[in-house]
Amino acid sequence: MRLRRVLQRLTIMTSDDSQSEQIRDIIDTFEMLGDWDQRYEYLVELGERLAPMDPADKTDANRVMECMSTVHVVARPVNGDASGGLNFQGDCDTAIIKGVVALLVGLFSGKTQAQIDDTDVDALFEGLKLEEHLSPNRHVGVYAIVNKMRRQAALAAGA
Repeated sequence: MRLRRVLQRLTIMTSDDSQSEQIRDIIDTFEMLGDWDQRYEYLVELGERLAPMDPADKTDANRVMECMSTVHVVARPVNGDASGGLNFQGDCDTAIIKGVVALLVGLFSGKTQAQIDDTDVDALFEGLKLEEHLSPNRHVGVYAIVNKMRRQAALAAGA
């Protein structure tokens, strides 16, 4: 039940919501889970609930080449959103990183390019203690996903 509420909050938060508040909510949820095994399972479940990505979007242009896993992300303007909000979709071939992609898709969707650029992902990843539990290569890959999403936000905002 808690997972459903968190997923709903991630997908319905608007640009008026404080990004630091969203990040705090995510971190609080993970802290309630206790040990890393439970957090890992939660990340896997988030990935399983990620909306399917259109296979046509799984192109080299949308691939995060620096990531060990096969990760694709795409940004599109929100229809009818005059403020410049963007929606993201993503997919990954490994469960744990797909969960991270799901977190980022939920965190960035509905926001403008400026809000995405201003989002303190360092605070999110430090709060989740990802560096302690992911290999250095995976940690680098997670930041590559963020950077790709930010570049795609800039491209989509200019479209």
